[in-house]
Formats: sequence, structure tokens, C-alpha cells
Amino acid sequence: MTTFTGPELCALSAVDAVDALKKGDVSPTEMLEASLERIAEVEPDINALPIVMADRAREQVANLKQGDEAPWLAGLPISIKDLNPIKGVRTTWGTKGYADHIPVVTDPLIDRLEKRGGVLVAKSNTPEMGAGGNTFNDVFGATKNPWNTALNPGGSSGGAAASLAAGECWLSHGSDLGGSLRTPAAYCGIIGMRPTPGRAGGGSEKQQFAHEGLSGPMARTAADCALFLDAMTGFDPRLFQSLEAPRVSFLDEVRQAEAPKRIAYSPDLDGLAPVEGEVRDLIEAALKALEGVGTSVEETCPDLTDLQPTYNTLRALAQVSSPGQEPESIQQHYKQTLRENIQLGRELKVEDIVAATRGRSLLYNRMAAFMANFDAIACPIVGLGALASEIEYPTEVDGQPQCHYMDWLKFAMLATTAGLPAISVPIGFTKSGAPMGIQFIGKPRGEAGLLKIAAVLETLNDGFGKPIDPIKPA
Repeated sequence: MTTFTGPELCALSAVDAVDALKKGDVSPTEMLEASLERIAEVEPDINALPIVMADRAREQVANLKQGDEAPWLAGLPISIKDLNPIKGVRTTWGTKGYADHIPVVTDPLIDRLEKRGGVLVAKSNTPEMGAGGNTFNDVFGATKNPWNTALNPGGSSGGAAASLAAGECWLSHGSDLGGSLRTPAAYCGIIGMRPTPGRAGGGSEKQQFAHEGLSGPMARTAADCALFLDAMTGFDPRLFQSLEAPRVSFLDEVRQAEAPKRIAYSPDLDGLAPVEGEVRDLIEAALKALEGVGTSVEETCPDLTDLQPTYNTLRALAQVSSPGQEPESIQQHYKQTLRENIQLGRELKVEDIVAATRGRSLLYNRMAAFMANFDAIACPIVGLGALASEIEYPTEVDGQPQCHYMDWLKFAMLATTAGLPAISVPIGFTKSGAPMGIQFIGKPRGEAGLLKIAAVLETLNDGFGKPIDPIKPA
């Protein structure tokens, strides 16, 4: 039995909070002060939001429109991952070389969220340069999982996920390359979506055409996640990859959600990665619940030929093209696992890059054909429950050695490589007491379909959708 002793406003869903803001039932100042109160209460236990922007947020609130003229988020406090620059606000990327860095520009996606009524209350913790499935760094230390503070919250959007679970804010911006948004969502009992490239902004200023790593929404409910995606979406000429907003909003789509007709299920993506029994049991129980409301679930898997080497090459290329291009004065602080991945990028041959580029196209073509017959593919997000906070990555899953720090995150590879949307939806708890999620991979540009599945599934599962007080092990 979980408890929540924070401000009552912090227990509202984002949709209800925005509705109250637009009706004038609550003011943006009241929402902001409730968020700041909750941050002060729980940060000593979870360390999720190390950079708090209280004064800036209060100034922003003072200039917001009210009532019917209020934009999308209407003054709702949100958190932003500490990988996206905000003019005049400390941005560290979780690395000592940038510990005191103050950007002079704001990321276009963040600028959009502010213009659409999001109040930036804090920046969330991330592993160094966003690389890793556990959230810790030498600037701010480790973030803890609110469901069990002895465990890690996943990474790299661990601060974002933990802040939502503990009720510090209503919506959290995350990002994802190798499951960086999906893994924390699974481990913290919230919903996280990796959208289609261009759906929620674009690449970084110097990586406009790269779409392995991208931003996405994180929230406590499917409707909240849809609301946040709506606020992120729309064409921006500053962003090469940005897509036009859909004709029907994602929130309206969720409000009309019905059970999916047909889902493909692969417990290990045709042997791609091991899965421990308790994770498989939770996933199959969730799918059985969907079958109970009319969904047909078929155990099958698309052709994933060359997925792993294609992903590994593209990831290594992304790492050497971004963190690997920082000055040596910055790179000298990098952790060993980040150095190793950058080095893999430096060792790539032209033939490797050609094979990965062609392999990605072939994979997309196969996936598009496969998905014509299904609403989504269901599979794990990770193969085991949350680890102890001090463990960077597991060396074994279900008795199988994990030789590299990305080995245990292989289930993230498919959506990233094929450019398909994917969502993490909470489904239950492991024996450690931490949540576990299921991953659904959708049709091309199929975010609305995934959000509908999440909305249906969350009605069949208890224990999620509300914030909790951090739980400390006895």
C-alpha cells in the first residue's frame, strides 16, 4: 500500500491540472509553489531534480496568459532533462567538464514548450552525456528509485521518471537512444514514449540530421503523455526533422481509445536477448488482460536480420559524432563505458557505415510490411528488474553473461534502428518491489495507436497513475 503526503495539487493528473488552470480554479502560482514544496520534500531521498529554477519559473508564471487564452499547458510546471540547453540556466550534461556551464541559447523544443505554457521548474538528472541505463554522474551523484530508494531508476532519463513517480511535477521531458526513456519509465511505474523522429523536436544544433537519439514525453497516465506530446509536436523551420502536428490531437485520440484488434508478441525478439521469468510472467499477464477485452495476441516475430550490428554501428557513429567531438578538456572526464563507445565509433570503417545505412533501410521495409497486419508488437523493455543503485549495468541476465553495458538493453534496438515509435507502459511489480513495464512498438508514425493501447491497458492494472512517497528499504 503506497502513500502520498505531498500537496494535493501534485496528485492531480496533468490533464486535470491543465483543465483547472484554464478554468481558473487554480492559479499557475499555486501549481508552481506546490511543485517547489514537493521538490524540497523528496529531493534528499531521490535526487531527481538537482537544478531547480524557482526564480526563473516565478518570473515565467507572472507573464502567462490566463483563462481561455491560456496555451496548451496553461502554466503547468514541467521538468527538462539536463541534456537540453536553456539560456541562462546551468546545463551540465552530467559531466564535470560542463559542471558550471551556462548556455546562451535555448533548445528549440524547450522554447516551444515554454511558449505553449509549460513552466520550467527544474532540470532532471542524467548519466554523463546521456549514456547509460543507470542515472548517476560525477556532478550530482546518483538518482534513486522512488519505489525503493536502494534501487536505480534506470537511465538515462532516470531523473525525469523518478520526479514523476514522486509527484515533483506533472510532466517530464525525456530522451531516448538505447532505451533511455523507456527503461526509466518501466522501472519507475510511469509511461514513456519514444516517438517517431521529428515528432517531438529534432536533433541537436550540430546533429540536425541524426535521429538515433531524440526527445519524448513522460507522464503518469496515457492521457497525460498524449497531452505532453501534443505540446511538443508541430513544424519548426529551425528543426530539419520536425513534423506537422496531426489533424486530430493525440489527447483526443486517447479519449476515444478502444482495445487493439491484433498484437504481435515476441518474448525475446527471436532470441535477441534473455528475459528472466518474473519479467516474462508480468508481460504475459498483461497481454492476457488485453485478450480479455477482445485483443487477439499472436506470438510471432518479424525478420530482424542484422538488427544488432546495424544498431551498434549507428550508436557508435552517434557517440563519436556528438560527445566524441567535445574538446579533450571535456572528454578527459568521461566514464570508461562512454570512452569505450566513442572509441568504437572511431574504429568504424566505411564498409561498416554503408552496411548499417543499408541495413536500417531494409529493416524498416520489413517492419512496415509486418506492421500492416498488427496494431503493435509487444515485447520486453528490459529482461530483468531494477538493480541496486550502485550497479552500473548487469553482468548477467537469466544466467546469460552480458559482456557490454548495452547488452542488457537490446530490446531498445528495434524501434531506434527502424525509426518506429515505442511506448513503455507499467504492468506490475518485480520481487524487489520496483515496477516493470511492457514495450509496444507501433506502426510508422503510429504514436496515436500506441497511446490508445496504453490507455486501455492502464485501466486493467492497479497501482499506477498516482504519485507516491519515496519508499526506503527497512
